[in-house]
Amino acid sequence: MARLSTHVLDTSLGMPARGVHIELHILAEGGSRRVALHTTNAEGRTDVPLLEGDRLEAGVYELVFHAGDYFRAAGVVLPDPPFLDRVVVRIGIADATGDYHVPLLISPYGYSTYRGS
Repeated sequence: MARLSTHVLDTSLGMPARGVHIELHILAEGGSRRVALHTTNAEGRTDVPLLEGDRLEAGVYELVFHAGDYFRAAGVVLPDPPFLDRVVVRIGIADATGDYHVPLLISPYGYSTYRGS
């Protein structure tokens, strides 16, 4: 089944990042449209895929991870403005029937992502 999913790991603590708000936008000519809003659970994952089935269409998407809010809620003292506040990952979905997984590894000063399985 077609789906787009994610999970977030806090590399500064070596554990899943609970409570990260994630916005999903699809880009189109003239702008973008938010298609989903999720928050990570205790495993750093969303309870359901960001999109699945016929809701997933070919196109360009942006995942917006609210990293600054997550770190502030965890008690991390961040500079003002924080080095990373919102992490935006732009991906292309070429096959709307595919399975796409986008892990995010974050710390207050860096992040990494890749196409997972």
